[in-house]
Amino acid sequence: MISTTDIQELELRLDRYDIKILQILSKEGRITKSSLAEEINLSVSPCWERVKKLEEAGIIEGYGARINLDSLMKRSPVMLEISLKQHIAKTFEKFEATVKNCDEVVECYATGGGVDYILRIMCESIDQYQRIIDSWLIADLGIERYYTYIVTKTVKQQDRAKLEFATALLEEKS
Repeated sequence: MISTTDIQELELRLDRYDIKILQILSKEGRITKSSLAEEINLSVSPCWERVKKLEEAGIIEGYGARINLDSLMKRSPVMLEISLKQHIAKTFEKFEATVKNCDEVVECYATGGGVDYILRIMCESIDQYQRIIDSWLIADLGIERYYTYIVTKTVKQQDRAKLEFATALLEEKS
């Protein structure tokens, strides 16, 4: 297993080949070893060694299919802002544990500023969403107030992070 120091050193030593590997794999996770090597102009063995290093360092966390859940069932996206009554560890822990165990919550961010959390919830219906909120209020999670925003249209949704910033960082270090 690679240590934290090794990871930090690896992060500092990513070159254009590594960045290109990340860009390609983020778009084409099922690409063959030989096709990947060909696209970045390396032979298969050195290319695959680089991929393995990126995996061991935790930079590549895994591979998976992007599933279009809307083709399986209709869902209603809801954005939610939540402010808690108390800002103490016990309250945060209780709320976060509940959120982590709620399958309908697909994203949750702790934030600084006017609200404590911003969540994205995917429900079969608005009624289902309201039942979730009601259960959280009954469970006394310390919610002081919440604001619900029904998503009427998705303007932009990007599942994969863009890696162009990494190329710019490499150029700055050179």
